[in-house]
Amino acid sequence: MGSLKLAVGCDHGGFKLKEEIRKLLQEKGYDFKDFGTFSEESVDYPDIALEVARAVRDGHFDRGILICGTGIGIGIVANKLPGIRAALCHDTFSARASREHNNANILTMGERVIGPGLARDIVNIWLETDFAGGRHARRVQKISDIETSNNDP
Repeated sequence: MGSLKLAVGCDHGGFKLKEEIRKLLQEKGYDFKDFGTFSEESVDYPDIALEVARAVRDGHFDRGILICGTGIGIGIVANKLPGIRAALCHDTFSARASREHNNANILTMGERVIGPGLARDIVNIWLETDFAGGRHARRVQKISDIETSNNDP
């Protein structure tokens, strides 16, 4: 399927779901790098999120997928980096909209919130949906302008 290069990461709270998503990406033939963690031993999610977000921001990967217990903390960290638009998606409608309308470049999910079947559907839709552009491009550009401005929006 994919010419997309993907960066994947999780903390201990998202390890089992990340392993499920790794299987999906392998089945679909995506080129991806697993940034860890590689067990359920406790780690600090900001470290993993920052590494994946930097790799996407710097253009080494087209998009990223981050998983923690809720998907919230790991997404907060990723969104601290200019150029990152991480979207928390626990349903397929949000996954599609995050790509079509927001050009999200990182998907975040919570292992303690959704099951593997739904997560697989979300990832498939998120990876297969293109940015719609048009009026949405203007809005995404405004986000970029805010990031590069020293003034309050």
